Amino acid sequence: MKTAPDQSANELLASMPDEVWLRIAPQLELVDLPLGKVLFESGSPITHVHFPINAIVSLLYVLENGSSAEIAVVGNEGLAGIALFVGGETTPR
Repeated sequence: MKTAPDQSANELLASMPDEVWLRIAPQLELVDLPLGKVLFESGSPITHVHFPINAIVSLLYVLENGSSAEIAVVGNEGLAGIALFVGGETTPR
């Protein structure tokens, strides 16, 4: 059984009008992710978005030599996977 997150746990979710929250809440699932879990691989399709509650998601750009650069971070104020909403199909790692 899915467990939806508490709306107030993520600032973006908390800012949604009640009618929007009621429409999307049944589609949300609270999940535990281990430290270092890769949510998206560059070039792979995005199938989910993530609303961090008590975590920070780092968006990394992985260079050809294998090193990486952090290009953004997302905390409980936003979501990871925004490209899905703006017409993109992939995202940085």
